[in-house]
Amino acid sequence: MSTTHHDAVVVGGRCAGAATALLLAEAGLDVLLLESGRRGTDTLSTHALMRGAVVQLDRWGLLEEIVAAGTPAIRATEFHYGEDTVTVAARPGSTPLRAPRRTVLDPVLLDAAQARGADVRCATRVTDVVRDASGRVRGVEYAERGTGTTGTALAPITIGADGRRSTIAEAVDAGYEHRGHASGALLLAYWSGFGLDRYRWFYGPGVTAGVVPTNDGRACVWAGAPSDRFDTLRGQLDTGYRDLLAEAAPALAGEMAGGRMEGPVRGFRGVPGHRRTAAGPGWALVGDAGYFKDPLTAHGITDALRDAELLARAVLAAPSPGAAQRDALRGYQETRDRLSAELEAITERLASYAWDLTELRDLLPALSRSMQPEVEALRALDRPVELAA
Repeated sequence: MSTTHHDAVVVGGRCAGAATALLLAEAGLDVLLLESGRRGTDTLSTHALMRGAVVQLDRWGLLEEIVAAGTPAIRATEFHYGEDTVTVAARPGSTPLRAPRRTVLDPVLLDAAQARGADVRCATRVTDVVRDASGRVRGVEYAERGTGTTGTALAPITIGADGRRSTIAEAVDAGYEHRGHASGALLLAYWSGFGLDRYRWFYGPGVTAGVVPTNDGRACVWAGAPSDRFDTLRGQLDTGYRDLLAEAAPALAGEMAGGRMEGPVRGFRGVPGHRRTAAGPGWALVGDAGYFKDPLTAHGITDALRDAELLARAVLAAPSPGAAQRDALRGYQETRDRLSAELEAITERLASYAWDLTELRDLLPALSRSMQPEVEALRALDRPVELAA
């Protein structure tokens, strides 16, 4: 078993982990990133990037690569309240939103992290954290898939970016700051033959649906309902998916008839959201590992990129153990929580499916307004990241 020493170990190589590693490595840190999956694999996602994520990808010099991969420009958003439609066009001159497939976005971020100096190792599973005599986390133990080769990686900070069922969060016993109660199920598939210039969200009593244009001339078309309804659909996802779409979005019938479903229906029963303690002695959490919301608001990728930058800046402000690092990581959590609170509460309400269309007409504008503080906070970061002396 080999032992290596680094400035930071990042566990998880999708959006949150790759972005964190990118920013730390770019600033000059020796970063090891360990990802359990293989490079470029897909994952269940609604794909939509909100304004904050587009601001960040542009600042990091990666938006052009996302565009070059054929990710269409989103120039409007439609909200369908039953039979009524409200269309919100993008502001003239604004940078369009995008919704890249995860087979595009994740490799772009991972390759950028590697190009900027991170040591990226895929198909490598972290098995436990390493602690010193005081209990402080000093790194991780890992095993390479296939070869079984094991190793230990030590660093002043270990970052868990390994998803909702985070190994790091469990190993450090990260407490919950908030645990939701509501959850919604999601069924989705990819279609050709749909319009690709706008997000479309559909709402009806107890059901939702959406159309999110993505790569390869396809749209991610999803349908949602309370989680307990998903239990009645097991074994018949295709039929259940089409039934939910017919119920939530009858206006899509024509496009479905003229289009083609490209691949199988995939489903997620849903779980309640959570927000964990973001950091402790020698460790921090980012992405779904620290903060997960119901996917109904399609804000997960934007959360992940936002918190990756907030965390990276905290680490760079105080890369060594001590009071300064504790204060910096505490500041990361406070900012994360402040920017998340209203959005988290609205998402919880939406995921309950206990609303009617009248309430929804108030909730969705409030949801949009709740995103503005994070956009302002991210734009305020438009300056070079510097490593503290």
